[in-house]
Amino acid sequence: MPQGKLIKRQRLPKNDQGDHWHWKDLNLDITLTFYGKIFHVINCDAWTSEFMASEGIELNQPSTIPPDPYIESRKQKAALKDFKTPSDFDKLKQFIELDRQVLRFYCIWDDRSNMFGELRPYIIQYYLVDDTVEICECHEPNDGRDPFPIFLKRQRLPKNRYNVESSFPSVVMELSNNEIKEWFAPVDFKIGQTVVIYNRPFLIYDCDEFTRQYLQKKFGITDFTPLDVRRNDRGTVRKELPPYNGFGSLEDSLQSCLSLVPQPPKKDFIKMLENDHKILRFEAEMDSVKPEDRGRRFIISYRLADDMITIYEPPVRNSGNVSGKFLERTRVTKPSSTPENPQFYGPQDLHIGATIQVFSHRFKITDADDFVLRYLEAYKDDFPGCERTIESIRNLKASGGGSGTKTSVKGAPMRVQRTPGDLQALLKEVKTQLKKNNYINFNSLTEAFLQYDRNRSGTIDINELKKVCHKQNLPLDDDLMAALINECGVDENGQISHAGFMKFLTWD
Repeated sequence: MPQGKLIKRQRLPKNDQGDHWHWKDLNLDITLTFYGKIFHVINCDAWTSEFMASEGIELNQPSTIPPDPYIESRKQKAALKDFKTPSDFDKLKQFIELDRQVLRFYCIWDDRSNMFGELRPYIIQYYLVDDTVEICECHEPNDGRDPFPIFLKRQRLPKNRYNVESSFPSVVMELSNNEIKEWFAPVDFKIGQTVVIYNRPFLIYDCDEFTRQYLQKKFGITDFTPLDVRRNDRGTVRKELPPYNGFGSLEDSLQSCLSLVPQPPKKDFIKMLENDHKILRFEAEMDSVKPEDRGRRFIISYRLADDMITIYEPPVRNSGNVSGKFLERTRVTKPSSTPENPQFYGPQDLHIGATIQVFSHRFKITDADDFVLRYLEAYKDDFPGCERTIESIRNLKASGGGSGTKTSVKGAPMRVQRTPGDLQALLKEVKTQLKKNNYINFNSLTEAFLQYDRNRSGTIDINELKKVCHKQNLPLDDDLMAALINECGVDENGQISHAGFMKFLTWD
């Protein structure tokens, strides 16, 4: 603190109007401000008192100087003290007998009622040497928390630190032993009891063997049955997938819901190679409540390579409907399927008389290709539940049913109802339909014949010819193929001229 001369001798300004302090302005027990410093006039000497009285100025009563806190504290220390009766508790004995003895309680803090709360395990360690408590948190791998060792440092724990007398000043932050009356003791920690420590409830569910022996010997506690506080396994939380919006394939749209970086869906390339160009074709009619849509015929093509369905509507004169491709190649889900467990239509669902729903359109299966029956009979083990489809097609063929239509679909086999004796007329019909649909790629078919004709003799075996036609997806049945072979002529060795066969198929 600066001492000595604070303000040198001068005329002191009184206010902002240019006035200065005069000796007539001074009196006792008043407050003066000089250059921002506040002075309180306490008393004056005898000459000043006589001078002011001679000038007719009456002085106020003198005041006293406030006591110095330091001097007062020195006086209090020097005064006589009244000592309290010392406690008979021997801390040295406690230290010697209970040093390194710790009670260990296992507890949990259940905070799951709050947002982002968890069930967190802790260990309460009670040090008997000085009645202090320490709380440690049990960390688990990948728990997302900083691996600090101590949750609450070692200290004496009050039972209720807010239970203090009303006379205690609220501005004081720290409480002393004089204000806190109750502290936690070993008897307050029992299995099954909830201990509130600084407004956090800790449920004690178990303790170690030393703690059991101490509590039994000291307090006579015998019930140490641990509580089952294991987390309730609610199972893996299933991700809620949005409904299919119709854009792209279902598997491709699902990838954007499973990860931030979508991955292309995996495909069964072995299945695609083995079943390439294998298509099951069914005939169906639309089952609609609208009168104008009833009876509309469609060709449903089921691709065995990727289980996709294509729907084609044959042209009908003066029908008023736009014929052609009705549904692009896609996998069709059943109405009862969910995004988490999609169920797709298969050959076992396309039996005669079955009704399928394709994107809010209903179709009733009325007929099937002969290849469908032959393929399902040969590979029925690969399609569980296809017996109904096979039986329905057999019954339809046995009864002589079927549409019997001569309408040809591009890429579909011929569905021509034939009777013995009219094969020549049917051959002309085949050539007409091949020309109309422009189906045959003659260059690739000729190259395939040349690969089997290694001697360049111009002929090919009948079985090899049928195999080539099957690989090139020539849409002809066995009886039509036999009629074409008879038309071209076969020698005694079973060879046929592939050039003549190609000439018979082409149209000039």
